[in-house]
Amino acid sequence: MSSSNPLRDPADRRLPRIAGPSGLVIFGVTGDLSRKKLMPAVYDLANRGLLPPGFSLVGFARREWQNEDFAQEVHDAVKEHARTPFREEVWQQLIQGMRFVQGTFDDDDAFERLRSTIDELDKAQGTGGNFAFYLSVPPRSFPVVIQQLKKHGLADQEGGSWRRAVIEKPFGHDLKSAEELNKVVHEVFEPDQVFRIDHYLGKETVQNILALRFANTMFEPIWNRSFVDHVQITMAEDIGIGGRAGYYDGIGAARDVIQNHLLQLMALTAMEEPASFDADALAAEKTKVLGAVRLPKDLGRSSVRGQYAAGWQGGEKVIGYLQEEGIDPRSKTDTYAAIKVGIDNRRWAGVPFYLRTGKRLGRRVTEIAVVFQRAPHSPFDHTATEELGQNAVVIRVQPDEGITVRFGSKVPGTSMEIRDVSMDFAYGESFTESSPEAYERLILDVLLGDANLFPRTEEVELSWKILDPIEQYWDKHGKPAQYPSGTWGPAEADEMLARDGRSWRRP
Repeated sequence: MSSSNPLRDPADRRLPRIAGPSGLVIFGVTGDLSRKKLMPAVYDLANRGLLPPGFSLVGFARREWQNEDFAQEVHDAVKEHARTPFREEVWQQLIQGMRFVQGTFDDDDAFERLRSTIDELDKAQGTGGNFAFYLSVPPRSFPVVIQQLKKHGLADQEGGSWRRAVIEKPFGHDLKSAEELNKVVHEVFEPDQVFRIDHYLGKETVQNILALRFANTMFEPIWNRSFVDHVQITMAEDIGIGGRAGYYDGIGAARDVIQNHLLQLMALTAMEEPASFDADALAAEKTKVLGAVRLPKDLGRSSVRGQYAAGWQGGEKVIGYLQEEGIDPRSKTDTYAAIKVGIDNRRWAGVPFYLRTGKRLGRRVTEIAVVFQRAPHSPFDHTATEELGQNAVVIRVQPDEGITVRFGSKVPGTSMEIRDVSMDFAYGESFTESSPEAYERLILDVLLGDANLFPRTEEVELSWKILDPIEQYWDKHGKPAQYPSGTWGPAEADEMLARDGRSWRRP
């Protein structure tokens, strides 16, 4: 068979990419993220044949477990949360490489046991010394875990093997703390060894932004200030904070969502075409966008923060944020945040980008809406087009993943009446393949060393440079506006767009 045959072509992305000999160590393995996402994702990857036969999974936590207890915990998590069916033969192969190390993050003996465990797995499972360390731990614990990995030689790459660190958001609390965290991490790991997880970037629909823009000729010519009126990026949740008071209070919606998810979505929507889709080229274009972001001078008129009050959600009466268990009744933490920014470059000059996120909103939805200018001249009577809105391309990230194109069409009948209609593409209807869960894609990319879906240090710090002035302004000016649960946020957010002659979409 010739080397040009796609069956033999290693660059053919239609073929599944399978991880080489490797293992994963999860710190904080008893937490919610590990139980609901990480362990099921590892099983699903194994079930799809994407992990090596000797793949190893090591849990590190304070619980006084034996290896068998850990295996049972993984088994229960997989049974409850895995996306693919449970298969005994896959499980039996996976369980051979499972180990548990009991200890605290400041326990030198525990890290020595971890080192011995990894050495034993190298021999028993053939992991080749290749391990990724997943820090599913509170941000305050990052430095001590990173330093312990260095102290006990666990970060050393010897004899051609690799070691990688996987860090969950938030990447700091502001620019200063992000810089300090990055300094600690990079004292131990080289930049290409560090993978910062933003699970939104693992979603198929987010990656489809690149396909929509750069694989088609019909969108890119109009994807600029000459045709686009504005862009709205929304991540709405219909739930409250649940039991996350300890994490959420003092962080808030803007730090939790805008700084990472929404600014990353904006960068992908606005960036220039990269030279290729490798990590360096993608990061370069996203960094240019984030570096070109400009905040309006009057932050009082171009940013809004809110807190959900009591109201109705899904037919049930729910309490407000300040009544949630564990929340200080004087808390000024935002559960809703909306900001307006501009991008100071040739493509986007003068086009506002509106970003909003919130809890206890009308429904759960994440979308990017590129809204186009109205036709410069209309031969139609005003009454013929009074029900016509603006053309839009809407990328639905979740939950009903797909793309909608909204445009005007004539209503059947004798009169010339124009009304909005939609053309709709839905992933579930167009492809027989189901989309992999975001953490599956991201864990596999870590094991493969493919960093194109992971924000770089510079992207993280530029995002904080955008958000910090807004947070500082909010700290000095009053309290968050209240909005009833089940609505679409505070009236002040509607007024922010109304001043520009625009309105928020109601997804």
